[in-house]
Amino acid sequence: MQLFLISGLSGSGKSVALKVLEDSGFYCVDNLPAELLPALMENLHGAGYNRTAVSIDVRSGNSVQQLPQQIEQLKLRGIDVHLLFLDAQSDTLVKRFSETRRRHPLSDATPPAGNKQALTLPECVQLERDLLADISSIGHRIDTSDLRANALQAWIKDFIRVDRARLTLLFQSFGFKHGIPLDADLVFDVRCLPNPHYDPLLRPLTGCDAPVIDFLEHTPAAQQMFADISTFVANWLPCFIADNRSYLTVAIGCTGGQHRSVYLAEKLARHFEAQQQVLLRHRELVAAH
Repeated sequence: MQLFLISGLSGSGKSVALKVLEDSGFYCVDNLPAELLPALMENLHGAGYNRTAVSIDVRSGNSVQQLPQQIEQLKLRGIDVHLLFLDAQSDTLVKRFSETRRRHPLSDATPPAGNKQALTLPECVQLERDLLADISSIGHRIDTSDLRANALQAWIKDFIRVDRARLTLLFQSFGFKHGIPLDADLVFDVRCLPNPHYDPLLRPLTGCDAPVIDFLEHTPAAQQMFADISTFVANWLPCFIADNRSYLTVAIGCTGGQHRSVYLAEKLARHFEAQQQVLLRHRELVAAH
């Protein structure tokens, strides 16, 4: 029996994720208290449902703290359990709530001792982040800060297609001027490399285009950077596999996330795909379209 759990910060796109899973043939349940999860899975299994997706978050109250233990119990029963945790920068979440005029689920939470005022929206977001800290570390995280809904849908479809019995090596390009991805496990800064942006002919192109590739292929520093990153990842990958990791996200960052980081993420993905299960994402290119 296969179970996908969806959790994360309010406003991060959990409803989008659940809809993708529903469209992919999963029986979906939203806002389930964690203590009801074992009974739900037992009943669904008896009814012949073999692919289930369940959303559990702070709307369930304190029971969300039970989720890590519930996951371990379900795995002992032979259920194939995977957790997808959606996150976003706090200022992005505040902006989303402000634009939609929705109430945050923790708006009525008890203020800290000595504070008689109701929690502000930023305080609600921080409180929720604190409550979910233990859960965010056990699932595959996706930072939705700069993602459009269609890009998030595509990334979730990739997530459910991979062989979860093997570690997935995910290479992601990004631009430092838009912030480091929250879902990155390893971050490499390649801003020291010569920047194609300063060539007027290369500026409108990306690291996927032949002229930019040719420019960086003939840049010794770029080739040395590729060699160093690929060697580091190859040397430490067995340790991450031994740690029973399902995903390892390697983020490659340049200034704008258009040329150097894209080129290196593409080259690294090609280098490792013959020996490892690989996914590739370009955060800023997706955000621009």
